[in-house]
Parts: sequence; C-alpha cells; structure tokens
Amino acid sequence: MSCILHIETSTKVCSVAVTEDGVVLFEKTDKDGPSHAVQLGVFVDEALSYTDNHGIPFDAVAVSCGPGSYTGLRIGVSMAKGLCYARDLKLIAVPTLELLCVPVLLQHDDLPEDAVLCPMIDARRMEVYSALYDRALRTVRATGADIVDETTYKECLDKHPMYFFGDGAEKCKAKITHPNAHFMADVLPLAKYMGPLAEKAMAVGRFEDVAYFEPFYLKEFIASKPKKLL
Repeated sequence: MSCILHIETSTKVCSVAVTEDGVVLFEKTDKDGPSHAVQLGVFVDEALSYTDNHGIPFDAVAVSCGPGSYTGLRIGVSMAKGLCYARDLKLIAVPTLELLCVPVLLQHDDLPEDAVLCPMIDARRMEVYSALYDRALRTVRATGADIVDETTYKECLDKHPMYFFGDGAEKCKAKITHPNAHFMADVLPLAKYMGPLAEKAMAVGRFEDVAYFEPFYLKEFIASKPKKLL
C-alpha cells in the first residue's frame, strides 16, 4: 500500500491531492491564480490534517517538475522538499507534459489506436514546450521547444491523427490546420491526475535526490534560442 501527497503548481492552477493505492482521498484546486504563494500552504495543511486525522501515513511526495512557470515550480518544489525533509519522505518528480496526457487518456478511451498526443505548455508568442506520446504514454518525441507554424508537426500529422491540448494549444489553432489535427479544450495539469504516474515511479523506485533536485523551468527555454522543429 502507498499513500502519496501530490503537488501541482506548474501553471496558473494550484492543486494538491492525496492518493492511496491510486484512489483519490483528498483534492483541492484553485483555478483563479496564479495564487500559489497564498493557496499552496493552505491546501497542504488541509491535506496533512486529513491524513493525520485518519491515521494514514505518507510514503512519498510527488511534485510536478515542469516544464512550466519558474515561480510556480519553485514554490511547489520548495514545499515538496520541505515536506520530505520534515517527514522523512521520498520525493517523486512527475513531468508536467506527461501529466497533461492523463486526463485525456482517462476521459477519451475512444481515441484512434494510432493517435499521437501533443500536450503543450505556453511560452511566448508562437513558442511552446511540447512532447509527443502514443496512447500507451510511450514517448514518440521527447520534450522540446517548438516555434509553431503550419509545418511544425506536418510529418507526424501526415501519418497520424494528432491531439493538441494544454495552455499552449489554443494559440496554435490558427497555425495548425491539417485535417488530422484535433484540439481539446480545458485540459489542465491537476494534482488529482498525478496518481498513475507517481505510483509507476514508486513501483520501480524512481525517486529524486531531495537535496539536489531542480525542476524543468520554462525560464530555461525563454533564455535560450529555440530552433524551429522541421
């Protein structure tokens, strides 16, 4: 049995959840942010009170590790590290782009077998962080910084139906007009969806070094000079 506290602060949304063996026991979300500095501590305190009152010991803390907002990720990771030190817990890192795929896979079991998922995190102008996954959440293309135009994903679109979602997808609609392109609205990286990915990491013993772990800041992308993906 495993009980995990999940923290998600990579975008404007702030959310915390508690799962036990994959079942969500507690969940709080604020979509009106960014308000991580105010809300995260409150949500975590409520989660700890819930588990302490029910006599449920934590086994690990999972935190969304980006790519995402520098401030949001810094606040989330700092909170996660503090909890790990204070309660002697393992730290699990959950990639934000993989996390975005979880609600899509859970809520859309009718996707074509050869569908390719393209979660997008907004950067600036027509720039996004994205990765490509198949329906089994196997990586088709690793996380990359893309400047989006009509040809960015054409090679994949010519072969597969592609599904775009996340806070970077909406601005790409006008550019990506291929008939195999499909856009999904209101897909958010929420803590309550972190369970399957965190449980998988825990099962194989994939834990982070609490002292040295750093998330994947969106700032790193903005500071660099991304290349157009052909």
